[in-house]
Amino acid sequence: MADSRPAPERRARALMGVVAASALVYPVLVSAVMLVLAQLQPARGWAVGLWSVVGVLSSVGVVAAVRWGAARRVLSLWLLLGLAPPVLFELWLVWPRLAA
Repeated sequence: MADSRPAPERRARALMGVVAASALVYPVLVSAVMLVLAQLQPARGWAVGLWSVVGVLSSVGVVAAVRWGAARRVLSLWLLLGLAPPVLFELWLVWPRLAA
């Protein structure tokens, strides 16, 4: 189905989506670093939860910005596969506590 909007409007929306998505990459990176640092300190369980929530919300925001800029649904198996490394890393860090 063809988009009825003029080409400059579609291009501007796509560029705004890219700018919004790239602006949300920095909070994702900060939350990832802070999450690792919070997990290294044993008494910081609340910080792990906080930075996990911030990271997930920022990641969802990136995907939402890309979807909005493209003006269509973004269906990709690679988006789901991209969640596997962080999940495995978190499991590796938490496994000694779960096994004890």
